[in-house]
Amino acid sequence: MNNLIRKSKKGDIDAFFQLIEKHKAPMYRACKSILNNEHDIADAMQEAVISAYKNIKSLKDEGYFKTWLTRILINKCKDIIAKNKEVLCLDDYIEASYTQEFLTEFELDELLGDLSKEQRLVISLYYISELNTREISEILREPEGTIKSRLSRAKGKVKATYLQREEMNNA
Repeated sequence: MNNLIRKSKKGDIDAFFQLIEKHKAPMYRACKSILNNEHDIADAMQEAVISAYKNIKSLKDEGYFKTWLTRILINKCKDIIAKNKEVLCLDDYIEASYTQEFLTEFELDELLGDLSKEQRLVISLYYISELNTREISEILREPEGTIKSRLSRAKGKVKATYLQREEMNNA
C-alpha cells in the first residue's frame, strides 16, 4: 500500500483511486454512522476524495494514510451537518461482542439509544472503521485518555442495555 501512496503523491491518479477503492467500505460505514441519508453520505465521500487527491502531497507519513483520510472524511461530514443542522446518528452497526446473534436495525437503535453523539462516533470509528484509540484521538483532536474513557463508558452502556434486554426476553 505504501507504494500506492508514493505513486499517488507523484500524481498517479490510478494509484490514488486504487487506494480509495481499498478504503471505500470503511469510509462509507464511517459516514453512515455520522450522517442520516445516502445523499449526504455520497456528498461527504466525494468531497473527501477530492480533498484527499488535492492534498495527498501534504501527507508526511505514509503509515498514517488511513488516519489522514478519515480525518478529512469526518471534517466533510461535520461540514454537511453544519450545513443541514442534522444530528449524528449510528444507524446500523456495532460489534455484537456480547452475542453471536444477528441484531436488527431496531435492536441496534435500542442498544445505542442512550449513547451521546460523541460516544456513537467513537464506537463507530473504533468498531466499524477499525481505528485504534490513538488514531481516533488524532482524528478528533482530543486527548487519547478522553477517547478511551468515552469508549469505555459507551461499551458499558451498550452492555447494560443489551443485558437488560436479554433479561426481559428471558423472563
